[in-house]
Amino acid sequence: MITTHQRNIATFIHLSTFTRFIFPFGNFIAPIVLWSLNKDKSDYIDHHGKQAINFQMSILIYALIIGLITVPFFVFGLFSHFDFLDINTFNNITINATKPSPLLYICGALGGLAVVGFILELIFILLASIKARDGQNYKYPLTINFIK
Repeated sequence: MITTHQRNIATFIHLSTFTRFIFPFGNFIAPIVLWSLNKDKSDYIDHHGKQAINFQMSILIYALIIGLITVPFFVFGLFSHFDFLDINTFNNITINATKPSPLLYICGALGGLAVVGFILELIFILLASIKARDGQNYKYPLTINFIK
């Protein structure tokens, strides 16, 4: 039987990932602390703690991959086409906007993918919190199980 206290702790473990908006790496530190202090009290808390931590580590890896893919496109797009924005400041200020590089579109698409991923992350955390509050187990999608 899952008690209300256990459901509350599991819910707070998921919601504690939002502490990243307060201090750096709060999305790792707060759930790990809550999980470490309470994992021996219940298998239910242990399951939700592992899920929250695994999901945050998976999101970090996905963000690093998108970032590593995006950086070369941004650098090549920035240095190969200086004619995208031409400013002449010696005589008068003129702006010459020509057709942007296709690399800029790729970089923008990857940036859009990152924004969609961020929104999905928020939705999945809220869903996990609701499931934990209701006494149900939840498994985040696309999660790599680092802690088993």
